[in-house]
Amino acid sequence: MKFLVCIKQVVDSSKIEVDAATGRLNRNNANSILNPYDLYALEAALKLKEIHGGMVSVMTMGPPQAAAVLRQAASMGADELYLITDRVFGGADTLATCYTLVKAIEKIGPFDLILCGQESIDSNTAQVGPEMAAMLHIPNVSNAIAQLCIHDNLLTVERKMDNGTELVEMKLPGLITTSKGLNSPRYPSIKGILEKDEKEIHTITASDIDVDSNRIGLKGSPTQVKRVRPVVPIKKENIKVTKQTAEESAQILVEALQRIRAI
Repeated sequence: MKFLVCIKQVVDSSKIEVDAATGRLNRNNANSILNPYDLYALEAALKLKEIHGGMVSVMTMGPPQAAAVLRQAASMGADELYLITDRVFGGADTLATCYTLVKAIEKIGPFDLILCGQESIDSNTAQVGPEMAAMLHIPNVSNAIAQLCIHDNLLTVERKMDNGTELVEMKLPGLITTSKGLNSPRYPSIKGILEKDEKEIHTITASDIDVDSNRIGLKGSPTQVKRVRPVVPIKKENIKVTKQTAEESAQILVEALQRIRAI
């Protein structure tokens, strides 16, 4: 069987830096990691390969330094590595990103099962997986947390719902998005670490795939992030009212509420 895992290099939430001049996240290898939700997807694909045989391909879209997460995936057991990178892809929102990924998948596929993390920790939209499935015209199950198995070309999976869980069957080919609880991602093996740099990273640019220039990058993005800012810690202030009269106590309370713009 052929499995494809879509992964993303994201900013470590514990090391977020915002460029004061541009209002954008500072993305570099020093504060970037493989999106944690994608690790569940990669582990699921590797386990299914161990059971059913086949190949696990891993794809990411980003600048050249995003190759670092592909190397990490290789150290865990991924077979083929694909980097979709081109300056014209820059500034893409989820719609333009999905369109680009789908065009790349159409070039290197088909695949029996595509796996993605439920969401990325730097944007938390949870849109990419379902949008890709819609563009590829294949079924999708989101928020997979357990019971992932394949039998007679059917995938059985348990997914998390708002008020419980649901056990569903999906005909392959299809796409799932993975969440916490599905598995415990493995650590890279010694052999994998030693061999990860030997695996070729296949680079895909805009000229390699059949894309409409009006649907990629900033030009193809109907939504844009104008500015990012760090969360300012809430300052706590305790007030003890000891005035003798109710009027004086009420005035102190009103002034305190005005300071925090509650009234």
